[in-house]
Amino acid sequence: MAARVDRLVTSGTFSLDGGTWEVDNNVWLVGDDSEVLVVDAAHDADAIAAAVGDRRVVAIACTHAHDDHVDAAPALAARTGAPVLLHPDDLPLWRLTHPDRAPDGELADGQVLTVAGTELTVLHTPGHAPGAICLYAPSLGTVLTGDTLFQGGPGATGRSFSDFPTIVGSIRERLLTLPPETVVLTGHGDSTTVGAEAPHLQEWIDRGH
Repeated sequence: MAARVDRLVTSGTFSLDGGTWEVDNNVWLVGDDSEVLVVDAAHDADAIAAAVGDRRVVAIACTHAHDDHVDAAPALAARTGAPVLLHPDDLPLWRLTHPDRAPDGELADGQVLTVAGTELTVLHTPGHAPGAICLYAPSLGTVLTGDTLFQGGPGATGRSFSDFPTIVGSIRERLLTLPPETVVLTGHGDSTTVGAEAPHLQEWIDRGH
């Protein structure tokens, strides 16, 4: 059976720089009936574990370390025995949420994660966060972008550890160069495609966000 991508929406809060906001997050499960890769363990380890079922979790990959994307990662790791993987540039953000529990492994640009015979290549795409990554699965025609690229533009860059010119460079060089039919699975909200977003790059640059 070929790998598939399932979405689970969980709800909670995002906190940074002294503010807290209610958010809904997309948790992506990539795999088949026997094993699965969890992308962003957000808010609710019980709900994620229920969606996983009796499948083996090969890893918990963090697209970045904002608390709404990693708050349930240690609890899910404890339940499943799966390693939590994070790009090391996001360790300062990770420690804000989990000061006493380090990730189990690192994600690096060009690294390949394999689940259910499907390869996902790590693309380091800083800007929303220093260690932000996307996961590109060419055989699925899909890229999981976390908070780097959404329907309608880049992820937010108005808070600590973020930078607008950097995220624009990441999107231009790493994401908009993918085939236009590539489906963009985002960290929040609806999916889109590379081809739908690419024509709007200059508009985003002109508006500054």
